[in-house]
Amino acid sequence: MPGGPMWSSIEEILPEVRAGKMVVLVDESEGCDGAICLAAERVTSEAVNFLAAHARGLICVALTEGRMRRLGIPLLGNPTASRQPAFGASIEARVGVTTGISAADRARTIRVTVADDAGPGDLVMPGHVFPVQVRSGGVLARIRHPEAAVDLMRLASLRPAAVLCTVLRADGAVATRADLEALVAQHGLTMMALPSLAAYRLRSELLVERRLESDFASATGETYRAIVYRNSVDHHEHIALVKGVLHPNDTVLVRVHSQCLTGDVFGSERCDCGEQLRQAMHAIETLGQGVIVYMHQEGRGIGLANKIRAYALQDRGRDTVEANLELGFDEDPRDYGISAQILRDLGVKRIRLLTNNPRKVLGLEGYGIEVAERVPLEVPARSGNIAYLRTKQQKLGHLLSGLKPIG
Repeated sequence: MPGGPMWSSIEEILPEVRAGKMVVLVDESEGCDGAICLAAERVTSEAVNFLAAHARGLICVALTEGRMRRLGIPLLGNPTASRQPAFGASIEARVGVTTGISAADRARTIRVTVADDAGPGDLVMPGHVFPVQVRSGGVLARIRHPEAAVDLMRLASLRPAAVLCTVLRADGAVATRADLEALVAQHGLTMMALPSLAAYRLRSELLVERRLESDFASATGETYRAIVYRNSVDHHEHIALVKGVLHPNDTVLVRVHSQCLTGDVFGSERCDCGEQLRQAMHAIETLGQGVIVYMHQEGRGIGLANKIRAYALQDRGRDTVEANLELGFDEDPRDYGISAQILRDLGVKRIRLLTNNPRKVLGLEGYGIEVAERVPLEVPARSGNIAYLRTKQQKLGHLLSGLKPIG
């Protein structure tokens, strides 16, 4: 997690948020992209003017889906796409404003938008304030500025609505980390990174629940303890297969595996998922102890239907990363916070991780799981999946020693 004198803890930030002060949120996955946010219910014309003068980006109000529906604000574009914010039609307060563009007018529009008794009749469209709908689950469902800003408001016991504005330099370019630090120092603001907020929520909130458990025998005749979990972020169910007895101080062999219906069940050779799962089970069975965390996140988290759409794009020449991006998703939108909570519920804190993906190592470590060793999980390349494997190697950074890089 980020450290140093410029970064503030959640405990330091929440009193500032309650007092209506501004916080700089930094998304390091987007090259230190920063946005200033504050509580929508605390907004003033001075705050809007500050954002216009010093942040310079688009001034938005982040709202929950329920609030967007209640106000009758239609969404623009595809709200399920994970890479871009789900913008609604621009809005204006129906009464109490003049041109709508002044700092005072925009502050009034925002206050009207988040008022307890607000309804469709209180707004007109288009206007000069830009609403963004956040995903249910907040920053744990999607690590980006709008979700993080609304999460901060919830944690501060305020209405789940936030004003935010991306920070640009005077020349119009996106502000760098050095620019953000200078802004924080000059104006006495607080600053935090989005993963720190996600980690705080995972430390402070219990987001998984054991639903049921039972012993079962695998196809090899080996017995596992199957434990079904449900998470409160998106209400998906996941399963942990536990082999042997887990002791508190053990370094446990673990495979965190994303569901792949086509590979795991139907044996598709377009990927290496099914073979990796079987190889992981064999390694755990040979050792006599271990855990497979089987996550409900088909197609690296984009879902079954979108995965089949991605297949169709791949048939027309895109690779697996290009297909995801064309569909509006990140190249790999998975997050490992729920996996880490499942492991912690099992009493597993230190692991040997079966993976070729260094992002998975970093993802679990970011949520408090110590990865003592990365155990390679390579399968033979085949004519049907060699292009897929090369893309994972070259664009996603997977460590595949048996596959020679091109060039």
